[in-house]
Amino acid sequence: MPSYTELANQPVLSQPIYEAGRPIEVVAREFGLDPTQVIKLASNENPLGPSPLGLEAARRALDSVHLYPDGGCTFLREKLAQHWQMQPNQFVIGNGSNEVMILLAQTFLRPGDEVVFGSQAFVVYKLATLMQGATPVEVPMPNFRHDLPAFKAAITPRTKIVFLASPNNPTGGTDEPEAILDLARSLPEHVIFCLDEAYAEYLDASADLRPLILSGRKVVITRTFSKAYGLAGLRVGYLMGSAEVCGLLNRVRQPFNVNLPALAAAEAALQDREFVQKTKLVNAQGIVQLGQGLKQLGFHFIEGEANFLAAQIPQAEEVFLRLQKVGVIVRPLKSYGMTGWLRLTVGTPEQNQRLLKELAKL
Repeated sequence: MPSYTELANQPVLSQPIYEAGRPIEVVAREFGLDPTQVIKLASNENPLGPSPLGLEAARRALDSVHLYPDGGCTFLREKLAQHWQMQPNQFVIGNGSNEVMILLAQTFLRPGDEVVFGSQAFVVYKLATLMQGATPVEVPMPNFRHDLPAFKAAITPRTKIVFLASPNNPTGGTDEPEAILDLARSLPEHVIFCLDEAYAEYLDASADLRPLILSGRKVVITRTFSKAYGLAGLRVGYLMGSAEVCGLLNRVRQPFNVNLPALAAAEAALQDREFVQKTKLVNAQGIVQLGQGLKQLGFHFIEGEANFLAAQIPQAEEVFLRLQKVGVIVRPLKSYGMTGWLRLTVGTPEQNQRLLKELAKL
């Protein structure tokens, strides 16, 4: 009798498993801690909590959860179109930006295709590629930063998608807007360029690829409400591109893929500019606070503008465990080929200080 493993599709057997940041409640139970005294600085969540406008809208929407959500995400797409000065049919809404990237892979990749991305890039690029039986092409990242000329050199007739994140997760490095535009313009017509802007709200300036989209270039942009808007637990993200590519992705997208409170929260949070500005300010101050503290401790880290820092810490995997025992959760980067590194999310000033204090003890 064949086992489930023998019956499974072959790509599933070689599929890496996504390792999420450990939940507060799980760590508290494992180490006998009070959950209210545990801080999570592992998953790049917003330390200020959710957008107040988004939270209130989600609460109101709970009164209607006996109804299905709007399967077309009509009002959110209309608000995004107004926000970005695009058209509603140029957006695809997903259960986080992860899902729209997976939709992109499902729509366009087949065995034999190649997908180009950095060697220390968001793992979902690789997961989505392998699941479709396509080939990941990982471009080396000297000093953990993108080498965009090497991206260009990696393009072949088999290349179908190029993924680039700026700021990059998990390293935190950014690319100059003009360099990103140059890469997008240089790609041949058979290649789709996906710019992942999950952390773009934290930047003072980012590449504007909308003119390339409007001119007919094969360019798409992904964004999320999980970070600066503080809606990670509701899972809402989106892709922006041409009406043609969005129409294709919507054929693949599952009906009702984003729940009703999440849609309501995202629509409201998009208008919460005051909260996003406060988030950006607190984050900028936190980056300085963590950076100065790490320097004082003698730890090397990668300069970045996202809401986290990647730090090189001796015996990082052991430190990861020891920090949990005192109620501080961070993220080891061994799975990204960065043994000896931890990713530290920017928290409140008090949380940042507590993290630095515990690192000093170790």
